[in-house]
Amino acid sequence: MKIAKKSWLIITLGFLVMAFASLSVFHSQRASEREQLEADLFLAHSRLSSLDMPTLTHQQEILEEDLNQAYRGYEADKEKFAENIAVSNVVYSTANVNSVNITDMSSSDDSSEVIEGAPCIALLLKARVVGDVDDLVAFITQLNDDLINAVVKSVSMAIPTSNSDNTASADIQIVIYTYEER
Repeated sequence: MKIAKKSWLIITLGFLVMAFASLSVFHSQRASEREQLEADLFLAHSRLSSLDMPTLTHQQEILEEDLNQAYRGYEADKEKFAENIAVSNVVYSTANVNSVNITDMSSSDDSSEVIEGAPCIALLLKARVVGDVDDLVAFITQLNDDLINAVVKSVSMAIPTSNSDNTASADIQIVIYTYEER
């Protein structure tokens, strides 16, 4: 079967109308997308122009300085904590070697002191120790020798009477010194 020229023309026109209609729909969708994007861009530009950049830059500088200061404080606290743990380990191991028991240990807030012209941070460590009198004396003496950056500040001993079954106890105050950089 042979298709006439007139039929070819109608078929071609039909395809062209469909193609044009498809392009029109596609173009109208893209136009509405473009309008929405332009509106969003305008809104973003208006928000951006309302920002005060010098103020934001100044706020950023302040926040960065606060962050740096907090980090320096963290590093200092970390160092103090590590040193406190090291001293506590020496105290506990010395107690173990001398056959005494530490029943309580606490520390107070640190303070600033100047020792022979060097600025230091002093941390007071308090401990209650129980055991035989000879062992307690040996423990306290060895602590003074073993602690490099600390000193036994005071000792208060409770020695039971000879007919009592109680063991002796000692309340000890140890000061831990750390060099303070200024």
